[in-house]
This record gives sequence, C-alpha cells and structure tokens, in this order.
Amino acid sequence: MAPPATGLPSTLTTPPPDVPHTLISFPAPHVLLVTLNRPAQLNAIPRPQHFALERLWEWYDGEPSLRCAVLAGAGRAFCAGADLKEWDAVNTSAAASPSSSSSSSAGKPEARFPRGGFGGLSNRPGLKPVVAAVHGVCFGGGMEMAVNCDLVVAGREARFALPEVTIGVIALAGALPRLARSVGRQRAAEMALAGKRYGAREMRAWGLVNEVVEEGGAEAVLGAALGWARRIAANSPDAVVVSREGLKLGSEGVGPEVATDILLNGWYRRMDKGENMVEGVRSFVERRKPVWKDSKL
Repeated sequence: MAPPATGLPSTLTTPPPDVPHTLISFPAPHVLLVTLNRPAQLNAIPRPQHFALERLWEWYDGEPSLRCAVLAGAGRAFCAGADLKEWDAVNTSAAASPSSSSSSSAGKPEARFPRGGFGGLSNRPGLKPVVAAVHGVCFGGGMEMAVNCDLVVAGREARFALPEVTIGVIALAGALPRLARSVGRQRAAEMALAGKRYGAREMRAWGLVNEVVEEGGAEAVLGAALGWARRIAANSPDAVVVSREGLKLGSEGVGPEVATDILLNGWYRRMDKGENMVEGVRSFVERRKPVWKDSKL
C-alpha cells in the first residue's frame, strides 16, 4: 500500500482530521487516499474509528481542491467488518451494568455508528465520489461500505459477504435497501439471509464491482483504483458533483421525471454558465485541454 504523505498539498485549506488506525495520503493531484490500517485485525473497525472517519469524509467534501477519494485496506484484507471482540466486550459490560453501560449520560442509547454509517461511509450521501480498492476480505461492514462507494475495483482473490446472520446480528448500516435496489430482491436476499461468500467475478456480474484486477495483488488493485480516481479528478469538478447527484436521485427511488426536474432546477442551475462550464465549452471549441477551477458547489 502507498505510504502516508510526508507533507500536505499546498492546495489544502485545512489539514485532515486525525483518524485512528488510518493512513491519509495524497498520491495524485486532487486525489485523497484513505487506508484502513489494522492489518492484524483484517482492518476491522472499532467504534471510535467510525466517528473519526465520518469527520474525515466531511472534511474531504469541504476541501475545494480534492475531487476524488480512494478507500483501501492495509495488509491482506480490505475490511473484515466490525471489531467483534470490542462488540463482545460492550455486550459483556452492558450485561454486568445495564444502567451505566447501555446509555449515555443524557439517557439516550449510545450510537453504534455515526449518521454516515459504518466507517462514516456505508450510509453517506456525500458530495464527492469515493472509489473502493478491494483485496482479500470484504465482509460485513466492509461490504456495506463497498456497496455505497461510487466505484469498486477488486482483486481476483477478493471475497465479499454479509455474514451477519451467521452470528446473530444484521447488516444495519445501509447495505440492505441499497442491495435490493442494485441487484434485485432475490439476489439481495441470497446474500443477506444465507451469509454466503462471493468472488469478485460474481460481484462484477451482479453489477457491484466495476473492474476485476486479475494479477498483481493489492498493489495492482490500488493502482487500478487510483487510475479511476485520476480519471475522475481530471474532469470538471462541478460536472462530477452534479452528475453524481443525479445518480443518487435515481438510486434513492426518485422517478426519472421528478429526478430530472430536481436536477435541472437545483444543482444544474448552480453550475449553469459557471466558470467550469464556460471553460469546458471554450476548450472544446479551441481544441485544447480544459483548465478546471476548484468547485464552488
């Protein structure tokens, strides 16, 4: 995996927030690389890391110079899901002292995840795209994050699963409704109710993986994912944001006519005749490469 950045790009307006067990780097202009870094635990995510990751994704959306992000995992896995040892310890503590362990000081149940879901990502609406670079295990919450990424690049050996039902829990961070919309109810039921494992090629056939990297291991998967990120970052940042909003409307069940109307009268009006739209058309007419400005959307 790529090493953490030794220095921050001068284009950033603020430094990224600290995130435990996570490497943050900037491998290409306008590209953020987030690497989960608990390899001994197959990058299982403990509770505090979810909230810290959500703050990172919010920071990414607010940084004008960043246009695409890649999420990867260190070691031999993308992400094995929740930290079950931590979960068991919480259950044990709650059983021993339910009045103090299961509720916050305000008397409300403690949130297992932030609003953005597992890793701050599985239920994130967000503004900018995230590409998943999946190698090895992509189970549980790791799968939930991948389902909500904009693109997924996977190694041939990658394995995907929602095994929650096999240990008495459920995938509660956003994947279930998204899976039903993406692959259909029966395939979603197969995954969610049986806890079966799937290979990268099968997930590509189902439409959940964009590219399968046949050789080269984790480094090749990351390289392919960064290739997609560079390609996205080379496009108009305004057009990418607004196009993504249109796709989200469709995936959220809004009808085509209503979604188009929302897009035309909302996001499109904000970018219409803006500097990037003007530059894009002018560069085409002048037969030159466009020079984009950071998005102000």
